[in-house]
Amino acid sequence: MKKILSLGVILVLSSVFFAGCKKDKGDPPVLPPQESMTIDFSNFDIQKKSDEAISLQKGTENSTWEFAAGVAGIWKLIINTTLIVPVTSFKLATDQAPVFLSKNNWQWSYSVTVATVTYKARLTGEIRSNDVAWKMYIAREGTGSYPEFVWFEGTSKIDGTGGQWILNQSSLSPTPVLQIDWTQTGSSVGSIKYTYVKTGDAFKTSYIEYGLTTSSLNAYYTIHYFNSSTLKFSEVNVEWNTTTHNGRVKCLDYLGDTNWHCWDANKINVTCL
Repeated sequence: MKKILSLGVILVLSSVFFAGCKKDKGDPPVLPPQESMTIDFSNFDIQKKSDEAISLQKGTENSTWEFAAGVAGIWKLIINTTLIVPVTSFKLATDQAPVFLSKNNWQWSYSVTVATVTYKARLTGEIRSNDVAWKMYIAREGTGSYPEFVWFEGTSKIDGTGGQWILNQSSLSPTPVLQIDWTQTGSSVGSIKYTYVKTGDAFKTSYIEYGLTTSSLNAYYTIHYFNSSTLKFSEVNVEWNTTTHNGRVKCLDYLGDTNWHCWDANKINVTCL
């Protein structure tokens, strides 16, 4: 009887112990949304071959839209070339199940293929008192392989409504090149700001901020960038409608005044109303 009783006590204590261990894990941190890394450039896609090299010649029938697309395209190029691997890797994290590492620490591990090259991605999230600290380790396999390094890191609010990313340039130059600050409103990202932070580059401190509003022109870019033609920083404001695609742009240095210059749904220059 004593043996049976002792066995029962052990089983009860064991169940309490394991339940306690499970409880100690808590819940994994809330992953920032995929959109926290990507500005919407869809209204300024250059699709036709004749548009691949924007001449930005004043007076052409769609020069206003072309100018806005050309300036926005500088930032799109950075994300779609230099930083396409870490950005793509982060987007796939939401499809993975996190693994508990230790108190307040979780990890997402998976493979990523970009342009036929396979990478190993390892995203870690540490829940801290006021935020979550993130690190993305990436290693390349096969030809041109390299060991894992921290390609980007950042922080986000506990409830996932905002945060910041710091993206490094590459495995050969693992130094900061782009800072991304983002906020989320409701179920969608409210604003994203890219700031170029590479030390020793004339483009440093250039930025583009994207956001949505309730105005008829419900999307905007606020751009501050180093213009290699004038060797100085220029300010550009762009607003457009995400449904009808008409919009307007303002830039004193390029357009010669502080007025808005507009385009219609077909990207053709029109008089602003």
